Amino acid sequence: MASLMTPDRPDVAPDPVKVKAKTPGVERVLSKGALQFLSALQNRFGRTREALLENRKLRQRRFDAGELPDFLPETKEVRTGRWEVDPVPRILRDRRVEITGPVDRKMMINALNSGAKMFMADFEDASAPTFANMIDGQVNMQDYAAGRLNFTDPASGKSYAMNDETATMLVRPRGWHMLEAHAEINGMPMSASLFDFGLHFFHNGKALYEAGLGPFYYLPKLESHLEARLWDQVFEFSQDYVGIPVGSIKATVLIETLPAAFEMDEILYELRRHAAGLNCGRWDYIFSYIKTLRNHPDFILPDRAQVGMDRAFLRAYSLLLIRTCHKRRAHAMGGMAAQIPVKNDEVADRAAFDKVRADKLREVQAGHDGTWVAHPALVQVALDVFDQHMPTSNQIVCQHVLPRVGREDLLSPHRGEVTEAGLRTNISVGIEYTAAWLSGRGAVPIHNLMEDAATAEISRSQIWQWIHHEVAVQRADGESVILTKQSFEDILHEELAKIREALGQAAFEAGRYPTAASIFAETASSDELTDFLTLPAYDALRALA
Repeated sequence: MASLMTPDRPDVAPDPVKVKAKTPGVERVLSKGALQFLSALQNRFGRTREALLENRKLRQRRFDAGELPDFLPETKEVRTGRWEVDPVPRILRDRRVEITGPVDRKMMINALNSGAKMFMADFEDASAPTFANMIDGQVNMQDYAAGRLNFTDPASGKSYAMNDETATMLVRPRGWHMLEAHAEINGMPMSASLFDFGLHFFHNGKALYEAGLGPFYYLPKLESHLEARLWDQVFEFSQDYVGIPVGSIKATVLIETLPAAFEMDEILYELRRHAAGLNCGRWDYIFSYIKTLRNHPDFILPDRAQVGMDRAFLRAYSLLLIRTCHKRRAHAMGGMAAQIPVKNDEVADRAAFDKVRADKLREVQAGHDGTWVAHPALVQVALDVFDQHMPTSNQIVCQHVLPRVGREDLLSPHRGEVTEAGLRTNISVGIEYTAAWLSGRGAVPIHNLMEDAATAEISRSQIWQWIHHEVAVQRADGESVILTKQSFEDILHEELAKIREALGQAAFEAGRYPTAASIFAETASSDELTDFLTLPAYDALRALA
């Protein structure tokens, strides 16, 4: 196993990157210098990444065998020690509302102009990782850094350009578990994390630093402080490579896995020169809770609609994140409001805005320093709540009285029912999102919510959990039946037939729904829970390209 303390092969000449596909912009993005930098990153850090992914598997086996997550005894001194993260630049001090979205050019401009303080450009869950999407995103990043990001819609002729004042951009690369199949080193795909980060940083890092606009990142799906340590080493090497000071990069870590919640202090400590805060990545966190505790019948969750941030393990994790961040002088960011405006339905539209308002009020009153929205129309709603209750730039030095959060609090499940309606929603949303992802779209409006990959992950992992533990599903007629693989497949075929009927056969086939249903069914009902739906889906995405 590679060392988890030092970079790999630092004195060996990097192996060349072989580009396996062509798409517009690839020559500009994958320049000779950029390829050399990618080679250096993969050469130094690739084996450590692989070892860390193996560590994930080993720990999950212990959880499957009966162990439960807990705070690490070997890092107690970090949790109890007196230390703080380095200060962030002035431009990052007020983050009260952040908007997120894919790296699509028009959407990026709209998000930057939305009035939000920050925009997280997402190469991860909000973007389907076709090679064209990833390269287009990098082209857009270069144009943003050069101040020439604009767009003319070929269909309407409408032009889009950045305002004089825009949101500050943060970039989220793909997680450590993902590979970029179109960039190979020694015949093996390179890390998608290093690919996304490396291209963005090589082309834009120094320019953003000199302009006072970055480089700023969001780090997804970390499961341990050792994975944060690897990012810190990547940052240190990269800053030295382009000639900017160590600590110039600032990164916010999404706490969206259950194991990471027990290592928040340690994650901030590893990244203390580069840390800008932690974020409650609530949707992926629900998925991780199910995945981590999948073999434990005491932690079965009810319908997704009953799993709210105001109670049980989600409330505990939110409060612990605030307490941890403020103790270390870091930002404690709230989570995503997935609601979007509802056209032609005034009642539903008002209800959506009310839900966002209530969610943001809960966050700001708990002590969060900012929050996320998924649609430009929701920016002002969230701003109004934070402006009213947070007159200062953040709440880092405010003395909120927060309860202590222990292991049992972080594991406490929501109580409720598993219903046939909830099951059918999981199936239909899971298939619809997966089909959209296979068609190249990562952020998708479904049932008046803006959904990303976490939606399908929750949907299929809940179904897997219910089948695996033979959960009783409440039907509309009041009867309950045990969910089996066969009954799940029967309902899936019914929901698939509804989609086919609504779309018509031609659109159904063109929309890749049969492939999506097959992937969803397999990952929801297999004997072993697949780590990420996007892994088999990525293989299908490449085959369909």
